[in-house]
Amino acid sequence: MGSIPNPGELTELTQPSFDEFQRQTSLMTSCTLLWKELSDHINSLEQNLMKQSETLKRKIEALDSETKASLDSLKKRELSIEDSVKIALSRVEFNTKAAMRTLGDDVEDNPDGEVDDGDGLLQHLKSTCLKMEAKEFWSFVIGKKKEIDLLREKIPAALSECIDPARFVMEAISQVFPVDKRGNEGGSDLAWACVLILESLIPVVVDPVIGKSRVLVTPSMKEQAKEIAETWKKSLEERGGIENVKTPDVHTFLQHLVTFGIVKKEDLEFYRKLVVASAWRKQMPKLAVSLGLGDQMPDMIEELISKGQQLDAVHFTYEVGLVDKFPPVPLLKSLLRDAKKAASSILDDPNNTGRAAQLAARKEQSALRAVIKCIEEYKLEAEFPPENLKKRLEQLEKTKTEKRKPVVVPANKRTRVNNGGPMPPAKAGRLTNAYVSSFPAPPPFVSSPSHTQYPTPVPGYPSPPPMYGSRSPPTNPYAYSPEAAPPPLAGSYPGAPMNYPAYGGYGNGLAPAYQQAYYR
Repeated sequence: MGSIPNPGELTELTQPSFDEFQRQTSLMTSCTLLWKELSDHINSLEQNLMKQSETLKRKIEALDSETKASLDSLKKRELSIEDSVKIALSRVEFNTKAAMRTLGDDVEDNPDGEVDDGDGLLQHLKSTCLKMEAKEFWSFVIGKKKEIDLLREKIPAALSECIDPARFVMEAISQVFPVDKRGNEGGSDLAWACVLILESLIPVVVDPVIGKSRVLVTPSMKEQAKEIAETWKKSLEERGGIENVKTPDVHTFLQHLVTFGIVKKEDLEFYRKLVVASAWRKQMPKLAVSLGLGDQMPDMIEELISKGQQLDAVHFTYEVGLVDKFPPVPLLKSLLRDAKKAASSILDDPNNTGRAAQLAARKEQSALRAVIKCIEEYKLEAEFPPENLKKRLEQLEKTKTEKRKPVVVPANKRTRVNNGGPMPPAKAGRLTNAYVSSFPAPPPFVSSPSHTQYPTPVPGYPSPPPMYGSRSPPTNPYAYSPEAAPPPLAGSYPGAPMNYPAYGGYGNGLAPAYQQAYYR
């Protein structure tokens, strides 16, 4: 039976192995790394939570601010309704009295609408607006297209004289919008007049108290404006869709929506397609913002760039302030590169061999002019100096001018090769009364300038009739014998008429006084 060791006795200590030490060291290292990883993860979670908390706090503050602003705006709108209605009623009453006075006056307006200056034009416009004569107003405006700048200045003041400006404008443009009622007799495009009148209506119907956020258009007129917009959308399908509709018509439709404040959120994608399809129109960037497409502008700009419409993209970029995201200078340089490639492809096209140089130069000239104008409009001279572009444009224009210079033709170029006689007139064979006979040509009654049978003046002979009644000429159309002159050479033409410059021996004023009928 073994003895139990006494705890108090000293015994030999067991030496730990090196492998055990390494195992414990590795375990401590793993625990340390794991602890650090967990600590970093927890710190990251805390930071994310703090960031999200701050973001949520800012959103709540912004929402509170927007809510407060919306409530204040609603309260202001509510309080301003009474004042706005009073102003509108007083304006209607004033315009009604003015219209009654105008109708009662015996002063006759100029029926032809002939005005000498801006004041006369304004008075005529005001007269038609006071009387609510929409058709006469429309006829007067479309007849003054050359004075469009003056019309743009005066029409808002004239429309403010209307009792119901919204109704007046819709009646005025109803002849061509939403559907052109002129039928087959429709002449020039009058969308410019529609856009001009719709733009001029905006400052008239804007609320005088709170501004553009509310337009003073009656509910019945708004409903009528919505019906007009729906009619235009239905007619769009009949015309082949967005791709086939004319840009001026699109402009009129979009301006109609903005003017009467009838933009629909559910139709924003439809508006976007219309704007992109007509992006080259100058007013499209502002219309896009007014239609509520500001949030979609980056995508629209990228779409324009992908379609090669860099210039339109630059205009949209400046309108919404995305110059940092879409720098204009690289876009303009890309436009010039594309224009040069297009010009090269035109020169290489075998179908345009006759006009290839002209078409290629015109393509490059158009791009250069557009880029130079854009640089000047947005003050980009420091980033993109236009001097080299102007030199290139001058070079192309100079080449075009030199090609247009007429070739100098010698005065005696049209001369006969066989016997030195004069050629017949260039258009003699195309005259309606030119005589062409299948019989041998009669001998000429004037010999070739190289012969001198008549040294003295020959008395005048009666002229033959202007047109032969049959294909055979008279047997003896001349008063002297044809044997007096030598027979004509083969392929020769009759002698030249006396109204042509004299040749050879007839420079002495001794030319005969008769003329041949086929030169008349």
